[in-house]
Amino acid sequence: MKKLFFLFIIFFLLTNKIYSKEEKMILKLKYGEVELELYPEIAPNHVKRFKTLAEQGKYDGVVFHRVIKGFMAQTGDVKFGNTKSSSFDLELAGTGGSELPDLKAEFSDMAHTRGVISAARSGDPNSANSQFFICFESAPHLDRQYSAFGKVTKGMEFVDMIKKGEGASGSVSEPDIIISLRSKK
Repeated sequence: MKKLFFLFIIFFLLTNKIYSKEEKMILKLKYGEVELELYPEIAPNHVKRFKTLAEQGKYDGVVFHRVIKGFMAQTGDVKFGNTKSSSFDLELAGTGGSELPDLKAEFSDMAHTRGVISAARSGDPNSANSQFFICFESAPHLDRQYSAFGKVTKGMEFVDMIKKGEGASGSVSEPDIIISLRSKK
C-alpha cells in the first residue's frame, strides 16, 4: 500500500510539473523577455483564447495602444492594432478583436495586483475577445469585474518600460509593440 501511495505521489508531482510548463508563455518586447503564467483553472476560456491567438502569431506586431502610468498597459487588438496587417489603424486600435466570438465573463476572486493579466472588454462583461492588459500596480476596483487569467512571473521590469500614453485615456502615439508571444518551450 505504501508503494502504491508513493508511486501516486511521484506521478502527481511529475504530471503537475509538465502541466505547469504548458501554461507558461514568453512575451518578447524590445526591452526584454517577459514570462507569463496562465491560470486555466480560473479562466479556462480566456486562457484557451489567449494561447490560440498567440500560437497563430496574431499578437506579433500588435501595439500597446493604451498605457496609463501606475495603472496598466493594454494591447491585443489583433484587427486594428497589428502593425503587420493591412487593417492597422492606430486611431482605431482598441476597438477591434479577432474573428472569433466574444467570450463570456469568467470573474473570480483573483485580485488585480501588480503583474496580473486580465481580459480587456467594453461595458458589456461578456465582450472580451483578444485584448488584454497587464497591471502595473494593484487595481482592486477591477476585482470580480474583469476576467483575470494570468500573471507576469519574470521580467516585470520590461513591462514597466513600455511607453506610457497621454491624458486620462492613456492613448499612445508611436506605441511599443509585441515582438512575439508564444508558449514557453
